[in-house]
Amino acid sequence: MSQFNELTRSGLWSNNPALVQLLGLCPLLAVTSTVVNALGLGLATLLVMIGANVSVSLIRHHVPANVRLPAFVMIIAAFVTCAELLMQAYTFRLYQILGIFIPLIVTNCAILGRADGFAAKNPLLPAATDGLMMGLGFAAVLVVLGAVRELFGQGTLFAGMELLLGPMAADWQITLFSDYSFLFLVLPPGAFFATGLLIAAKNVIDDRLERRRQARQADRPKESRRVRVTGTIR
Repeated sequence: MSQFNELTRSGLWSNNPALVQLLGLCPLLAVTSTVVNALGLGLATLLVMIGANVSVSLIRHHVPANVRLPAFVMIIAAFVTCAELLMQAYTFRLYQILGIFIPLIVTNCAILGRADGFAAKNPLLPAATDGLMMGLGFAAVLVVLGAVRELFGQGTLFAGMELLLGPMAADWQITLFSDYSFLFLVLPPGAFFATGLLIAAKNVIDDRLERRRQARQADRPKESRRVRVTGTIR
């Protein structure tokens, strides 16, 4: 159980692929102008990461070392194709908006890195858990960044959610600032700025947590050691 707790904490926070490893920044910065774009790409990446980790773990003893990376890339490409076809079938308009960034999931270093660095060395269940948590961590950063950019760039939240979830989400849009637009956050430079703020916020939180941990350790009473004395004391 401790291993799964560590995988969860690592994927969602301490080793987050977007905020710590700084992998997959191209789609992270390019398509996170709205929540729906970020969520669509995040779910596609999550699907590919879980499928790749599971498949690599299953074949890890049967692939020669000299063709290991090409085999992993082929597996990732197969799952990206599945995600692409699913989006074309069920969320075609969103697929058109995301465009080239869906096929480019194949080149996402976070996916290949976890497949080669973890799934190829671990059994099925830990590999699947690692893929799930790393994918959720990446998707969470995408959604938070999309929400920040949409809110402060366009004054809305959850605009266009029907592109992903269908007609039931047509009324989900929240307009906080009417007739408002801050072009800087809508454009890619705003994505760099917002991502930097998220990384800075995580570093501040980590620093405070570390200080609290050190303070608790300092407040603990020191254990007294009993000294065993042999012989006669004169």
